[in-house]
Amino acid sequence: MTDETEPDERLRARTRLGIGGVIVLVLLAFAVTIAISMLRGATGAEVVAPQPSSSAASLLPAEAGLYVHVAGAVRKPGLYRLDAGDRVADAIARAGGFSDEAARDGVNLARPVADGEQIVVPVIGAETAAPTAGGSGGGAAGGVLDLNTATRDQLDTLPRVGPAIADRIIAWREQNGRFTSVDDLLSVPGIGQKMLDGIRDLVRV
Repeated sequence: MTDETEPDERLRARTRLGIGGVIVLVLLAFAVTIAISMLRGATGAEVVAPQPSSSAASLLPAEAGLYVHVAGAVRKPGLYRLDAGDRVADAIARAGGFSDEAARDGVNLARPVADGEQIVVPVIGAETAAPTAGGSGGGAAGGVLDLNTATRDQLDTLPRVGPAIADRIIAWREQNGRFTSVDDLLSVPGIGQKMLDGIRDLVRV
């Protein structure tokens, strides 16, 4: 009788040992799971920030600012970063304001600035330079004119460009921003290809 009961006892002991081991493993896995959950909650790993949709991203501004080179008769010429929508007056203010010799009427303070443009404040008397040699009185004063900074009087010295056309060039510049090419003059009312060919070598942007 003793010989038969001993194997049964050993079997039951092994069974209890196996069940106990399984229970220990289950409890251990449960404890690890709880620990990981608590760690994620403490570190915020489970918090997912909402991502903007592609349609919403397209509504964001393309750029946060722009760069403008301010030169000429200002107190602190240089490259300045401005906000989109700023005007020439803001650019000149960033450059320390007009210097004492600035021809203040030579720039349009109300014009919006464009990224990458150069704003040149002319010096008093610069627009009264004599016409270029060899001309018939209609040459560009002082040499090649910058269409983005030239004054009405300077533009008036160009061949076949009178006060009316000069005013239209300035009006186009104020409405559309800086000229990016000499060919943009074709967009100015009253200027055709023949007139453009006659002044192409006398102007620049």
